[in-house]
Amino acid sequence: MGFRWNSPLAQVIAVGFVLFCCSGIFNALGSLGGGGQVDSDVDENANAALNACFSVVGVLAGAVVNKIGPKWSMVIGALMYPLYASSLLTYNHVQAGGFTITAGALLGCGAGILWTAQGSIMMAYPREEDKGKYIGYFWAIFNTGSVLGSAIAFALNYGAPQGNLGDPTYAVFIAIMMCGSLIALTLVKPQNVTHDNGDHIKVQPYPHWKTELVAVLKLFLDWRMLFLTPMFVSSNWFYAYQWGTFNGAHFNKRTQSLNNIFYWGSQIFGSYSFAAILDKKGLTRRKRALLGLAVITVAFSATWIGGIFFQKQYTEVLKEPFDFKSMGTSYAGPLILYMLYGLNDAAWQTYCYWFMGTLSNDATVLSRYAGYYKGVQSAGGAIAWRINALKVPFMTQLIICFALLIASVPGALFFALRITDRSEEDQDSHAVEDNKIEVEMQDAKV
Repeated sequence: MGFRWNSPLAQVIAVGFVLFCCSGIFNALGSLGGGGQVDSDVDENANAALNACFSVVGVLAGAVVNKIGPKWSMVIGALMYPLYASSLLTYNHVQAGGFTITAGALLGCGAGILWTAQGSIMMAYPREEDKGKYIGYFWAIFNTGSVLGSAIAFALNYGAPQGNLGDPTYAVFIAIMMCGSLIALTLVKPQNVTHDNGDHIKVQPYPHWKTELVAVLKLFLDWRMLFLTPMFVSSNWFYAYQWGTFNGAHFNKRTQSLNNIFYWGSQIFGSYSFAAILDKKGLTRRKRALLGLAVITVAFSATWIGGIFFQKQYTEVLKEPFDFKSMGTSYAGPLILYMLYGLNDAAWQTYCYWFMGTLSNDATVLSRYAGYYKGVQSAGGAIAWRINALKVPFMTQLIICFALLIASVPGALFFALRITDRSEEDQDSHAVEDNKIEVEMQDAKV
């Protein structure tokens, strides 16, 4: 069949471009020290507010998405991103820190709904054997937005190694972010999405809101979510260190932008290549889960140990931050380390989504899982950004990040060992179908 806008692949690609415009550009902005501002305190507190609100709304967002649908959830969530960028543009002129922190809190609410809708689409629309591939497609498109945003920041601010980002940079970011809500308007209802053979996406009828709320709250007692919670908490914790400390404290603004081009570029490669492992043919899903866990455990351990050697050399914000032009060949080492941070991040996030995708193919159920994931993830991020704002020693921040990642492995291993080749409802439906066939054969014999 030819290209169809209501195909699962087209819808996942569309969602990728919504996040390309919104979260991708936001990440390019956020991964600059202080959101592009010399005074990083306001942005760090805004990020703490953002993640705190994200953590609360994220957990409950599954109910919202299931009620109003992913399309309008993404439209509403996408509109909060240009509001936040506008607050940083305003700060360039009137230093209204309260506006920036409030905009950060509103963005946390919007992002909680946006990412929950995104997660349910990305995990529910592909078939079992394609889930890793679809996650890889999404992550590549989404992070291309971060690469573009970083390239724009680098080009427009090349002549100003230090200082705030200029107004033109923020204006371009705001314009791109606005496009995200327009793309979201083109999404179709999950009930209208069909595979090439005509099969529809699984969507449960929306229950009473009390029933939905109870289903969301039950996730806090679900052993699978509990064992994955350390992994979820750690999955955004390290951004405060990587963006605010490693990149923000050691490099000037134009070098930060250049670093981010490679950081987000490595995320594209990391997600897509790791997704290939998770969809590897010829292996059971359990073996793929164990292989994936082994790969990322070795990769992040080696990377963060390398980070310890780098961080031992610096204990505070540099009075004269590094510039890529003056560093010469010594720039290669920290740049490669930062790229590896990005690659590991993409693999870790891909693994989390793939794990949840093994549990169900129902968009309604997966929206709850996605909301729980983003809520717990953002709670960790809120704490990490607050730690960063309190000027906790750099090495202490790094050790906390590394320790949380290590602490995630036992729960992930316990979960991986219990993965089956079909989600629970598929096992039930196949059991029913097998029983029907057996009854028909017995009737035929009679």
